[in-house]
Amino acid sequence: MSDDRKITPQAQDFPQWYQDVVAGAELAANSPVRGAMVIRPYGYAIWEYIRDALDRKLKETGHENLYMPIFIPLSFMQREAQHVEGFSPELAVVTHGGGAELEEPLVVRPTSETMFGEMWSKWIRSWRDLPVLQNQWANIVRWELRPRLFLRTTEFLWQEGHTAHATAEEAEIETRLALELYRQVCEEWCAMPVWVGLKTETERFAGAVRTYAAEALMLDGKALQAGTSHFLGQNFARAFDVTFQDRNNQVAHVWTTSWGMSTRMVGGVVMCHGDDRGLVLPPRIAPVQVVIVPIGRKAEERGRVQPAVARLEAELKSAGIRVKVDDREEVTPGFKFNEWELKGVPLRLELGPKDLDKGVVTLKRRITAAKESLPLDQAATLTPALLEEVQSQILRRAVEFRDANTVPVGDKGELLEALDQGKAALAFYAENRPAEEAFRAEAKATVRLFPFGDEGGEGSCVLTGATASRRAIFARSY
Repeated sequence: MSDDRKITPQAQDFPQWYQDVVAGAELAANSPVRGAMVIRPYGYAIWEYIRDALDRKLKETGHENLYMPIFIPLSFMQREAQHVEGFSPELAVVTHGGGAELEEPLVVRPTSETMFGEMWSKWIRSWRDLPVLQNQWANIVRWELRPRLFLRTTEFLWQEGHTAHATAEEAEIETRLALELYRQVCEEWCAMPVWVGLKTETERFAGAVRTYAAEALMLDGKALQAGTSHFLGQNFARAFDVTFQDRNNQVAHVWTTSWGMSTRMVGGVVMCHGDDRGLVLPPRIAPVQVVIVPIGRKAEERGRVQPAVARLEAELKSAGIRVKVDDREEVTPGFKFNEWELKGVPLRLELGPKDLDKGVVTLKRRITAAKESLPLDQAATLTPALLEEVQSQILRRAVEFRDANTVPVGDKGELLEALDQGKAALAFYAENRPAEEAFRAEAKATVRLFPFGDEGGEGSCVLTGATASRRAIFARSY
């Protein structure tokens, strides 16, 4: 545990609050290399629960894991014009190896569409080989000039799914499926409500035909892109000549998709749920779901409490609960309470001599101030339902916050006012790239996406006044 546990209040300085929580809860630390991060065990454990939840969903929907090399020939990046143009400022390039200059520079993986294209051109021959549904868990390097732990770092961890299909329709279905899996992980596991929808042309992934995204609203009113899914059409298939013989014995290019979710999700969890005491972790992704704090000043009291604590710990573990007993004697119970609240543990159980006399254990939920009593002999049986209740409470609170801080606006003045108040805005928008780029420069905000479920209707574009047939989410963002 860090010696400095002081947390700056969110209302005073939200960015500093975020840094204080990430450091104090021991999630990550800055690396000696600027822009890179060290993910500490507690932060990595949170990522593992998010990762494993998504990995299960991917396997259930027929995707297979594999691994592509971290080094990519620079010439591969140059085959797809929009792709290389979009990524050029972020590339890390290796020019020397083994004490000699390389014949061809190597790019350190910023994304892997080109490697999949190259390998698929060798592996795919017939319609019988399709669809190809592949995913890799990997590290990514994109040179970051304004780093922030988890949110923007030069190196980060993610999964990248890549699929190839015989038809555009099948590829489009796959693109939407990946987006739906991201929505499920965000909402069901991270308790993070998201808008899902279509990105504008300005915000589209380099080389894609269409980009879809899941966007969440953080407690400071900024949006966080939680995952993206791209319909790539045949752009990369043509660049790498990925063809197949169709059912009519005609040679055609495949249709491809790619999609990713990264360790920025850990930062999103911090900013979506945390408070001035630190982390608030949804139980499904909490490394420690229950902490037991034995209470007893004297050795005699501690000796009496210890057997009951050991039994309770064993019963909770048997119920599948991730439990930690904090029996340190060198620190006070109050110190322990503050530490585990900073780390966001969903439930705290306190057990002392008075509790034993009453046959109860004292329960404290991370998200409430009040304490409750549970029958000691039923505590382990009741805890799974309590954790699910806390999971639902955290999600409900996040949904209420998002809805209360997303306002419909009718003109640019109202839009700017909403953004300055730290809110997201919903407004009619007719895509216009010059107007969108000018707005971004003026307001330091972007069009996040056109949310699904809000199609239809007609109004005046909030930026140009032109007739618009759909509304978009506008927000400042990370």
